[in-house]
Amino acid sequence: MPDIGSGLVYYVVFLFSTTLHEAAHAWAALRGGDPTAYHGGQVSLDPRAHIRREPFGMVVLPLLSVAVSGWPFGFASAPYDPYWAQRHPRRAAWMALAGPAANMTLVVAAAVLIRAGAASGLLAAPGAVGFDQVVTAQAGGPWPALAFLLSVFFSLNLLLAVFNLIPVPPLDGSGAVPLLLSPEATRRYQAFVWGQPALAWIGILLAWQVFDVVFQPLWLAAVNLLHPGVSYG
Repeated sequence: MPDIGSGLVYYVVFLFSTTLHEAAHAWAALRGGDPTAYHGGQVSLDPRAHIRREPFGMVVLPLLSVAVSGWPFGFASAPYDPYWAQRHPRRAAWMALAGPAANMTLVVAAAVLIRAGAASGLLAAPGAVGFDQVVTAQAGGPWPALAFLLSVFFSLNLLLAVFNLIPVPPLDGSGAVPLLLSPEATRRYQAFVWGQPALAWIGILLAWQVFDVVFQPLWLAAVNLLHPGVSYG
């Protein structure tokens, strides 16, 4: 049986983190001259604005997957004007990177709180690490729950950032590719990606195939950086 209680904590972290991710896309697009998502109300940390756009991906599917596996699986999106992206591909690329950057901000925030807890003696490096156990409590009361919550924030947001940076459509990494291309190569790249809708399905399948190979060593490296003097492997 899946642990529904832990799964619901995962879901709340997923909902908050995904909301920040999509709000960052919307804000970066607005700053770059595309108000599409702003007019849709998505330059907001209110999850309702993002749930209205993707109710299945942000509520139905994650809660169903929590009930089945204890783990939330879902998706979200922020709208943008493709003609704006065509005219300003570098601005669109920075917009694509804003979402993963928001997740990495939460990773850093969780790491700072974990290090502060360790310095105070309330948190410590665990004997063995897991996705939801990158730190352990040294005291009772609310501290074990806080250690669990910080672990989930740290790991889940690192997962969201790394997965979205895989450079295949429809993931954000694909949208950032124009930063590495010449203007002419960018035009050809955009025409190819936008002209092949099936690439989104192929890209998701490919990303799932390579993700474990990519994420596990990065996660371990991040956890080792989190606890200087301790080596997990």
